[in-house]
Amino acid sequence: MNARIPILKLYNCLLISIQWELDDQTALQFQEDLLHKIHETGANGVVIDLTSVDVIDSFIAKVLGDVISMSRLMGAKVVLTGIQPAVAITLIELGIHLEDVETALDLEKGLETLQRELGE
Repeated sequence: MNARIPILKLYNCLLISIQWELDDQTALQFQEDLLHKIHETGANGVVIDLTSVDVIDSFIAKVLGDVISMSRLMGAKVVLTGIQPAVAITLIELGIHLEDVETALDLEKGLETLQRELGE
């Protein structure tokens, strides 16, 4: 699939719900789109929902780690939601450590976590 992942703005946050397994090109396009959107909107928070993603490969895991690091460099706090067991295992096995990244079970709890992190 070669579609763009929608990035929604809600107040000062960006919401992303990835609804299909990512291929390399889509992941790289998502990275670029998200960074441009953070810059364009001045968003200071990002929630990335991975509920629909059952598996990731090493390249997608690296891109996800990079997206989180790059978003932080641009001043946006990131919360990951809906991480499936296989995705968590892959991230850790590949050395993508996200210990400083807030996580939540679902999108609603992710938004609450982000609001708390941002002091809202």
